[in-house]
Amino acid sequence: MTGSLSESGGGGGGGGGANTMRRRSRGCTKDDFLPEKSFQSWSNYMTALKDTPARFKNRLLTRSLDDTELHQVKAQSHHEMKRSLSWWDLIWFGVGAVIGAGIFVLTGQEANQHAGSAVVLSYAISGVSAMLSVFCYTEFAVEIPVAGGSFAYLRVELGDFMAFIAAGNIILEYVISGAAVARSWTSYFATLCNQEPQTFRITAHNLSPDYSHLDPIAVVVIIVICIVSVYSVKGSSRLNYVSSIIHVIIIIFIIIAGLTHADTKNLAYFATEPNGFRGIFQASAVLFFAYVGFDAVSTMAEETKNPGKDIPIGLIGSMTIVTFAYCVMALTLCLMVPYNQIDKDAPFTLAFEKVGMKWAKYIVAVGALKGMTTVLLVTVIGQARYLTHIARTHMMPPWLAQVNEKLGTPVNATVVMMIATAIIAFFTNLDILSNLLSISTLFIFMLVAVALLVRRYYASGVTTTRDRNKFITCVVLILGSSIATAAYWGSTHTGWIAYAVTGPTWFIGTLGLQLFVPQAREPKVWGVPLVPWLPSASIAVNIFLLGSIDKDSFIRFGIWTCLLMVYYFLFGLHASYDTAMEMAKLGDNGDNVMELGEVEEHKSSATHGDVEGSSGNIDNI
Repeated sequence: MTGSLSESGGGGGGGGGANTMRRRSRGCTKDDFLPEKSFQSWSNYMTALKDTPARFKNRLLTRSLDDTELHQVKAQSHHEMKRSLSWWDLIWFGVGAVIGAGIFVLTGQEANQHAGSAVVLSYAISGVSAMLSVFCYTEFAVEIPVAGGSFAYLRVELGDFMAFIAAGNIILEYVISGAAVARSWTSYFATLCNQEPQTFRITAHNLSPDYSHLDPIAVVVIIVICIVSVYSVKGSSRLNYVSSIIHVIIIIFIIIAGLTHADTKNLAYFATEPNGFRGIFQASAVLFFAYVGFDAVSTMAEETKNPGKDIPIGLIGSMTIVTFAYCVMALTLCLMVPYNQIDKDAPFTLAFEKVGMKWAKYIVAVGALKGMTTVLLVTVIGQARYLTHIARTHMMPPWLAQVNEKLGTPVNATVVMMIATAIIAFFTNLDILSNLLSISTLFIFMLVAVALLVRRYYASGVTTTRDRNKFITCVVLILGSSIATAAYWGSTHTGWIAYAVTGPTWFIGTLGLQLFVPQAREPKVWGVPLVPWLPSASIAVNIFLLGSIDKDSFIRFGIWTCLLMVYYFLFGLHASYDTAMEMAKLGDNGDNVMELGEVEEHKSSATHGDVEGSSGNIDNI
């Protein structure tokens, strides 16, 4: 880049990290939100805006380092999070994070509208996709155990800009997830009180039908969960796994009691009605919502005692339990009641009522409420830690990165995310939330799989120009064929010729990676098996499921992405640029001034990833 560190828009966050930290410690001031040099005066801000193209090029072409995320970025929170979680905690966090509104609400919606009794296949397909993503997440979480989760992983491998786009969708994912679960909580609470699911909602007739059923109970539930999560992550863990164990017992009851009233005639139109295989995949895209939450477990890596052991067991173990439970529960429901008679709002409770076990619906409703409560708890914990790490990079106000010294939890980020979640939960219907959530989640999971391929096959100082070009070609083939397959699937209901082209293209791209591109880095502790096939399959499946989501959801997704871009170019870009300049300056220990383009990652070919030298804060690709 043009201009040295002493001259470029950074100067580093306006006056040095130590001074900034002292200013922030006195209370909530302007410097807690916009401490960077670019925002110290209108003149500075106008200069920064004029320099936007150069700054954007810089942030687009730079990657963070593992060591930067683990030490310099984490230090922005001033205080350490407490390492108190084991693999046992993570398994129950995973179960608690996932089994909730998805299985207890969306099963009825998707069986009734799209997949019929073959909704069990939809759950299996979504489960396979989720498990592929779990493997990708696990390798990153073991090697970069920080609260940022996928945001931190993408910063390291795909750069700041892609990480920011993902970050915005991560925030959207968690807000929508929490809001959807809170609204479902109200529906099941109503059935527990022998009322209709909409009874406790207030209808605002002057609002759009999609936003007119106001839900004050959902807001109260979110506030209570927020208070619990702020108080103690270990206490939250204990509450979570006790509640999850009770929840699993109730799930076993649902399966056993439900199968005593099974009728195989209800499977007569399996995979044929109402929409055949297209309906099955369409339901899979929406039901991916039911698996959302496991990524919150990866955000707890910073609070895990032994990440190398605990994270793989916790993530993979919990996802295996969840996928099996979902498929069996969905099959049980469809055996109890014909798919076209399954209730959309409270399918399991009303299914037991239909088969003459009215008393059982109360047990089911209690189980659903317990499940949704633990999902909300883990969602609130996860979303706060994502926001904390994003704020550490100054892409969001650094006030949100502060960790409370006494509690050891990110109180500011938790409260802000709670407010956003409560507002969305108060207004927005579940079907809108579930579709929009699935887009954000599938998009992020696809990016994480791409980032894993980059991590394995590209490293500065190790990968030759020729191997880099071969790698890019193979990734383009994988992405292009996956997008073409999804687009063809979404645009036509007949035909197969395109698949005969896109399928082999994906295979050739993946095989090319295996045969012609040497891996530049091996995992240090735990690695994804079957690379490049497993992450490549994750890319293909996630993109394919995206092709099954309705057009209106993509429009909402596009509007949100545009809003993110506006914020990024007005604030996030300049704040993160200044912060990167400061980190690079600190990394050089102030001994000499370097061009930003010279602050590069130096990899040892022997260790495949150990950083050599003190100037390796940013990797310029």
